[in-house]
Amino acid sequence: MSSSELADARLSALIAHLYDAALDSALWPGMAARTAQALDSTSTVIKLHGEGARVDLLECTDNLNVAERDRAWAEDWHRRDLWVERSVAHGLSRVITDEDLVTPEEQAHSGFYQEWLRHLDIHHMLGAVFPTADGTLGVLGIHRPRSAGAYTGVERSKVALLLPHLQRALRLGQHLSGMSRAHAAALQALDRIDTGVVVVDGRCRVLQTSAMADRLLRENTGLSAVCGHLRAQPPALHDTLSRRVRAAVNTARGHPADSATMLAIPRPGRLPLTVEITPLRPSMPAFGDPGPAALVFIRDPEAPVDQQALRALYGLTRTEAAVAGALAQGRSPEQIADRLGIGLATVRSHLKRILAKTGTHRQAEAVALLARSV
Repeated sequence: MSSSELADARLSALIAHLYDAALDSALWPGMAARTAQALDSTSTVIKLHGEGARVDLLECTDNLNVAERDRAWAEDWHRRDLWVERSVAHGLSRVITDEDLVTPEEQAHSGFYQEWLRHLDIHHMLGAVFPTADGTLGVLGIHRPRSAGAYTGVERSKVALLLPHLQRALRLGQHLSGMSRAHAAALQALDRIDTGVVVVDGRCRVLQTSAMADRLLRENTGLSAVCGHLRAQPPALHDTLSRRVRAAVNTARGHPADSATMLAIPRPGRLPLTVEITPLRPSMPAFGDPGPAALVFIRDPEAPVDQQALRALYGLTRTEAAVAGALAQGRSPEQIADRLGIGLATVRSHLKRILAKTGTHRQAEAVALLARSV
């Protein structure tokens, strides 16, 4: 393979790696070094310049890293990057070199060169400033020392080929990062609420569960996961569950069906679980999304109340929080006294203090507040 063919192969591999890194951020480290190697250079920086002089270094070669004690100094020069300022005036998404932006005399006498570039052994630059998806300015800077010689038209053409792929990869990465944050926030929110959430397809096959749903399905025989499928007992109730799941999935497909969405799952000697089934429309049907599904919300009226949260919200003592938590579960003062091993009069005394601290006046009012506040 000739040197020209080897250079072209490196550039092609770099472009392919850009898209892989957009899909998997773990592949970004080393991107700058790959870029420098593909352009016969010693250093590369990829960064974002945003509002308020904010600069985010996405990736740079190791020789551009500075000691911790010099971090503020380096950040200041990144904000006052002379080449970036001149490139914006020169035109966005235009491939430029240092020779397009400053004369040799101006560069040699600038503080940017004297204090910053000389420290990094940088003299020649090849790159571009370009818009990104979130309104910030992307910066690609490729550098080498004076002894390596100025960049040629061939190298400028290579960056012109690389640049649109870098822009697309960054936009894709930013978009997927936003989706990932939204997905993570949704999962964390589901794990914080006291309702179990199960995603199922039209055959009741379990696609995803929240932490609360996992616990409820393990602890209850009336509603459980059997061989990867959501199943209710007795069989007649499972038939009803299946019909309502199919109806929800059909609605998600755009064919509204039976609007009944609620079910009660009986439990011997205990309050029933309540189940709500709603449609879940596909978000990206063209890219492998499993298609329409149903969300199954499961609530246990006997689920323990977060007593620590009650203490933080209302300034309750440990015992008052235990009484309040039992009240929120629908237990009577007599049941609470028996459960906690204290006298009924003591429970009533705690209840008076709970009413005062929560600003309520009746036991039923306090129960509603406590049950809904955590």
